[in-house]
Amino acid sequence: VQLQASGGGLVQAGGSLRLSCAASGRTVSRYTMGWFRQAPGKEREFVAAISSSGGNTNYADSVKGRFTISRDNAKNTVSLQMNNLKPEDTAQYHCAADQRTATSFTFWGQGTQVTVSS
Repeated sequence: VQLQASGGGLVQAGGSLRLSCAASGRTVSRYTMGWFRQAPGKEREFVAAISSSGGNTNYADSVKGRFTISRDNAKNTVSLQMNNLKPEDTAQYHCAADQRTATSFTFWGQGTQVTVSS
């Protein structure tokens, strides 16, 4: 499975961005999908995850109420709608497929940079 994230950019605090992750090579419809982020000098951290059906979602406390994860299994994509962005959301965002443990996924994609200015 190859994963390609897109949609990052520079936005002012309070603004919104929508990240997309396109999967190729095989369908990801049966996998739990997730988003992670890593800021310079910091550990990678979990952001959100969504079950294969889309019926269950899970979020980091830091993004609850601001971010929404969704998926379109017909298009083999997963998205992350980010609202009310804060400077501390600045990071490289990565999508992942096939959750094994809370932070262990089988497949990882290259990231997309999100920069939030104050």
